[in-house]
Amino acid sequence: MKAATRIHSGTNMSGKIAETILALTDEHGYHPQIANKWGYVSGMALLAISWAGDWTGKDSYQPFVKRQMDAFIQDDGAIGGFFRLEDYNLDHINKGKNVLRLWRETGEEKYQKAASLLITQLIGQPRTEEGGYWHKKIYPFQMWLDGLYMSSPYMAEYAATFQKNEWFDEAAKQLLLVEKRTRNPLNGLLHHAWDESREQRWCDGTTGRSRYVWGRAMGWYAMALVDSLEHFPADHPKRGQLMGIFERMCNAVLRVQDQQSGVWYQLMDCNGREGNYLEASGSCMLTYAMAKGIRLGYLAEIDRGAVERAYEGILDRFATEDEKGVHLHGICHGAGLGGRKYRDGSYEYYMSEAVVSDALMGVAPFLLASIEIERLREEAGELE
Repeated sequence: MKAATRIHSGTNMSGKIAETILALTDEHGYHPQIANKWGYVSGMALLAISWAGDWTGKDSYQPFVKRQMDAFIQDDGAIGGFFRLEDYNLDHINKGKNVLRLWRETGEEKYQKAASLLITQLIGQPRTEEGGYWHKKIYPFQMWLDGLYMSSPYMAEYAATFQKNEWFDEAAKQLLLVEKRTRNPLNGLLHHAWDESREQRWCDGTTGRSRYVWGRAMGWYAMALVDSLEHFPADHPKRGQLMGIFERMCNAVLRVQDQQSGVWYQLMDCNGREGNYLEASGSCMLTYAMAKGIRLGYLAEIDRGAVERAYEGILDRFATEDEKGVHLHGICHGAGLGGRKYRDGSYEYYMSEAVVSDALMGVAPFLLASIEIERLREEAGELE
C-alpha cells in the first residue's frame, strides 16, 4: 500500500473528493453515512454531491442523491429516518434542501409534500421574544449559529421555488437577529450561541453570548448567508443589509486568519493559546463562503488572494491522497453547548472534543470549497 501524500494543487480536486465519497457506497448504491438517518451532515454532503455533478458534468451524481433521499421520503410526503416534527429541531431542516431540487426536476408530489412538512415545522418552531428560532425545543430560548445554516437557505429557496415571499422575510429576520445577538463588537466575530434567558452555565450573564468564537459555528453562519442570498430577489429590502453584514463579518474573519498556514483555529478568538489548533471543517466552510461570495459579487473588497491562501492551506495542512482517494484530517468531531451530558462552553471543553479524519462534517465543506475555488479560477481563466 502506498503511503498517503500531501496535496499541493487544487486541479480537479472537486471531482476527486466526490468520487472518494461515492466509492464508499454499498452494493445497493447507498452510502452508509448518508442513508442511515435523516441528518444535517448527510444533507450537506448530498447538496455538495449535487453541486459537484453540476460543476463536473457527471450525470451519475444527481441519481445518487435521489436514491439516498428516496430512502426517507415516503409516497405521502412523510419523512423517515428519525424525523419527528414535534422535536422542533432546526437540524432536521437541512436535508430538505435536496427535496426542493428533486421537486423542481421531477415534479413528484411526494417531494412537494415533504417540503411543506418541513415548513410546517418552521411555522411552529419555538421562538425568542424577538422572534428568533430556538435551535431545538430541548434548548429553550437559545439561538445557535449552526441553526441558521440548517434553516435560512431552505426558507429562501422554498420562497423562490413556490413563490412564497414571506419566507424570504423570515430567513432575513433570523440571519439578522442572530448576528445582532452573537456579534462581539470588539473583534467583529460571532460567538457560537446566545441564550436569551441567561440561564445556561455556558453563557455570559450580561450579554447572553457563549464565551468563545468556535470556528465551525462561524463557518455555518457564513455559509448560511451566502447560500440564502443566492435565492433572494434583487428588490428584497433586506438583501443589501445581509450583504453588508456578510462583508463586515468576512473582514473580521480575515483579520484572524493564521498568516503562516492560511487557515483558521478551532477557537478563532484564541489564536496561539496553548492547546488551540488549526481546524479543517471551519476552514473549509469559511473558504467556501468567501469564494462563493466573491464569485457572486456579494463581497466588494474581500481579497481573493487571502481566500486562495486559505484553500492552499487546507490542501497543505489537512489533505492527503492515496489509492483510496482524497482524505481530510484535523476535523473536530463535534461540539455543542448544554444538553444532558452538559457541555459548558469552556476553553477546555472545545479542546476536549475528538479530532478525526474523513468525517463528512469536514469532507462535505471541503468539496464545496473546492467547487467554488475551481469556479473562481475558471472565471479568471486559470483552470487548464
